[in-house]
Amino acid sequence: MANRTEVPTQRPRGPFTVPTLRGSWLTRGTEGRFSAYLMSDGEVLRWTEGTDGRWSGPVSLGGGGLLPILSIGQGVNAYVHMVGLRPVPDTEDHVELMHSTQFQTGRPAVEWRSIQHSNGKSFPWTGNPAVAVDALGRAYVFTKNGGGGLSVRAQKDAGGWHPWWDLWGNRSDPSPVAVTNGAGFVELYTAKPEGLLRYEQQESGGKPVRHDVVPASVTFGTLAAVTGPSGHATLYYLDDEQRVCAWSPGRSLEPTPFLDAVGTGPLAATPCLIDGAECTVLAQQSADGRLALAAFPAEQETVGAKWIETGEPHGPLTTTLTQALDGGLVALTVADGATGPLLLTMRQKTASEGFQLGGWHAVA
Repeated sequence: MANRTEVPTQRPRGPFTVPTLRGSWLTRGTEGRFSAYLMSDGEVLRWTEGTDGRWSGPVSLGGGGLLPILSIGQGVNAYVHMVGLRPVPDTEDHVELMHSTQFQTGRPAVEWRSIQHSNGKSFPWTGNPAVAVDALGRAYVFTKNGGGGLSVRAQKDAGGWHPWWDLWGNRSDPSPVAVTNGAGFVELYTAKPEGLLRYEQQESGGKPVRHDVVPASVTFGTLAAVTGPSGHATLYYLDDEQRVCAWSPGRSLEPTPFLDAVGTGPLAATPCLIDGAECTVLAQQSADGRLALAAFPAEQETVGAKWIETGEPHGPLTTTLTQALDGGLVALTVADGATGPLLLTMRQKTASEGFQLGGWHAVA
């Protein structure tokens, strides 16, 4: 059995800088309890929700000198795949991608192992990884390569990894987003100066296929994707006029603006239930530093939406959204704290009529 790493740790001391967090860094186990993951001092820290709703942690899941960049994907089996970047000793600014898996809520993670870099064993930083997991539990790790396009490495059925596959392209967004559609296939969305680009897994275990660029104005670093009730994925992003736009090739939705942004930073997105109806919720930090949420019927962007600001103003926030077992929204946000991360969570009041939000509570 692989070595497992789990080291109790104290709350980080000294100044804390919000790391780059990608994907589902708030995960839900099969029993309904949540785990939250952050980066600090080269390690992944995890907080775990107890059966009484209280959180414990942080616990170190190791990492051995990782950069403050973490991407997480979770499969239908609830396994949590973590991918980070680690500097390679005795090289000039080279990094390699590292992977680890947590199989159960609150349990240790397996030993971190290198999956190298799309440009060889190591290479200078090219972009932030994105992770998605297909229906059979195989992780797909995407990263921008040295040529400016995308590469992906996928797990094999019998263990180990396929070689890196070059997906081609150039001048792409350093922060692509990966999502698993209703058919259990992985999709990757990114942007180029001339528009939007989609890669789609079309057969079990297969290499994702590149589609043609769709002309659009896109603000790099703002992309978020979610799978709707039809099984099709929808990409949300900001255009050059700071409007929130939606693009869903599977349901023939062209890039369409439908909501003015409240800030300039990235979006987060999740499905949720409101009064039993399937909806989508978007999040963005507003210009005054608060978290803003907008909800609308799933896959019905044209009906419009409005922002609701919640919580206190903060400096730069990083936010992720997901669903509880009852279908309600759960939000997690992290900001700079004087002695460590300010980690806050909030839940939708599913017993109340409409989209009612509960109060914010400190995880750490």
